Amino acid sequence: MISVKINGDKLSVDPANDMPLLWYLRDHLNLTGTKYGCGVAACGACTVHVDGQARRSCITPLSSLDGSEVTTIEGLAAASSEAGELHPIQAAWIEAQAPQCGYCQSGQIMQAAALLGESPDPTDEEISASMAGNLCRCMAYIRIRAAIKLAAKAQQEAAR
Repeated sequence: MISVKINGDKLSVDPANDMPLLWYLRDHLNLTGTKYGCGVAACGACTVHVDGQARRSCITPLSSLDGSEVTTIEGLAAASSEAGELHPIQAAWIEAQAPQCGYCQSGQIMQAAALLGESPDPTDEEISASMAGNLCRCMAYIRIRAAIKLAAKAQQEAAR
């Protein structure tokens, strides 16, 4: 048995056969916002936060998470905002109209939130480097970059 906190809920889990975190989230907890894209950590659709860091859940064994805190797209706002409010990156995503088909968006948002946690005012180069592993079939990269810049600005204004 391992102890893991997922979206603020402490769970005791028996991680059978090194089940990837992705499948535990989707099949056991019904947290389906985290998407399966490739299964080899190449596309970023399955990105979640583990102890505040962006991590690909499709290759992260559940057994490796004893004592860790996991945040999924469903828990992002609650982990970082007032009750009922969106995370700044989620609000910016809407304002910039970043989503198109939407499949990659939860992974994109989780990666962007981790970037803003590390670099509150990222340069274009930092955005490109951080987001390079998150693929978008619709090619919405210009809107994604705009949303990250909007969120950075909103966070800076809120901090004043």
